Amino acid sequence: MNIDWTGVWVTAAMYGLFLLIGWYASRKVKTGSASELLVAGRSLPLLMATLTMTATWVDGGYILGTAESTFTSIALALQGGMGFGLSLIVGGVFFASVMHKRGYTTFIDPFEERFGKKWAAVLSIPAILGELFWSAELMVAIGATFGVILNVDLTTAIIISAAIVTFYTMIGGLWAVAYTDAFQLLLIPIGLILAIPFILHFTGGDLFTTWSNYKAIKGDAASFLPPTQVNSFWNIQGITSWWDTSIMLILGGIPWNCYFQRVFSSKTSSIARNQSIIAGVLTIIMTIPPLILGMEAVVYWKGNLSEPALSVPLLLENLVPRWVALFGLAAIVGAVTSSFSSSILSAGSMFSWNWYLRLIAPKSQINKASSIIRISIVVLGIAAVYIALKVQSVQALWYFTSDLVFVLLFPQLLMALFDKKSNRTGSMVAFFVSLFLRAAGGEPLFGISPLFDYPEWWPVRTVAAMAGLILLPLVSRVVKQKIRSPFH
Repeated sequence: MNIDWTGVWVTAAMYGLFLLIGWYASRKVKTGSASELLVAGRSLPLLMATLTMTATWVDGGYILGTAESTFTSIALALQGGMGFGLSLIVGGVFFASVMHKRGYTTFIDPFEERFGKKWAAVLSIPAILGELFWSAELMVAIGATFGVILNVDLTTAIIISAAIVTFYTMIGGLWAVAYTDAFQLLLIPIGLILAIPFILHFTGGDLFTTWSNYKAIKGDAASFLPPTQVNSFWNIQGITSWWDTSIMLILGGIPWNCYFQRVFSSKTSSIARNQSIIAGVLTIIMTIPPLILGMEAVVYWKGNLSEPALSVPLLLENLVPRWVALFGLAAIVGAVTSSFSSSILSAGSMFSWNWYLRLIAPKSQINKASSIIRISIVVLGIAAVYIALKVQSVQALWYFTSDLVFVLLFPQLLMALFDKKSNRTGSMVAFFVSLFLRAAGGEPLFGISPLFDYPEWWPVRTVAAMAGLILLPLVSRVVKQKIRSPFH
């Protein structure tokens, strides 16, 4: 392969800077306690908390996926960023302050408080898997980008990137992640915005002409509005599927530990609430650069590109000066690494805190606890790399797991926090019924055929989640007494 060694050395220098920032931040970890490693001693100020929150949500999939979706429609391209941003705003308004005031360490803690340690550990499984598959998808995104821009092979790019990020995450915990996140977030708008004017030269000369050309190619799909009526472009299935997915993105984006980790790390409850809301607004704003790049890609390739997911790397490789392409690469690398570090820290936090330190060895000393946390981060980082290299449909697998996080965990979190009569029995019934209803809709990823002949327009995810929301409080009130369970 004709490797771009100049780009490789620039990237190496950037990774060296990440390590330096992570090492500097790790000096804030004085005792190595779980609180310092997992939630930065609950002392992040508003600015730092906001930046790390935004950087976590604006990942490589966010950038590449937004641009890719413009090949289908503008409304679809906006759906992810809008959904993620609204998720942070809703989380800030209704959940952040409540969770922070109760002094939790992971978002599994309210399940433990309400339903018991063992059943809470079971509820943590889809959450941990979601973070793990998200990490793997991010590594695939960075590997593909390196392949297009630097001609570096996928395996090398994934292993080196994951090793560096896992190392500084392990030594500094959330402090290291927060500081590197802040720097990496700054790379994203700079790298992407720099490229836009150069590409406009090939798509019409200015934004208005590019937009006109995009509309000429995409027709009705150039609408910014979500589907609201049945016509030749949006049918009833498209409408219900749109809103089913949108509800999943907004409500399903809340029950993630990487979100609440930043909530718990804030100095005060008001900071926890405000940083979530501000980060939500920033997340929505950050859709603009990849949206414009996506429209430019559609115009340049006249709506026909064999791999739309690689449209941004291909634009950077072919249509901009080399120094601009390297800034664009830095933007994608910054987006991916910030989210990867957050994700493996989050997964390691839940395993070490809710499994090892709460169930297996609750009397562990501080030094041993910090070792377990660090070991968990390394092991899960290695697992994410393995999945990224071996599993063909990592993105589809992560999407399905995110689906389950919404269906299974949002009802559980809502009731655990706000319904004092909810109990373990109601939680278990709601969990398994929601799981059954979702599985009954089939899953092509695993070759699972539908058990029920749902109408094509049936919003499977939303219905399954609503079933859990109804059953959990209802069963909890009907079965008030405690029952003997293998999970408690």
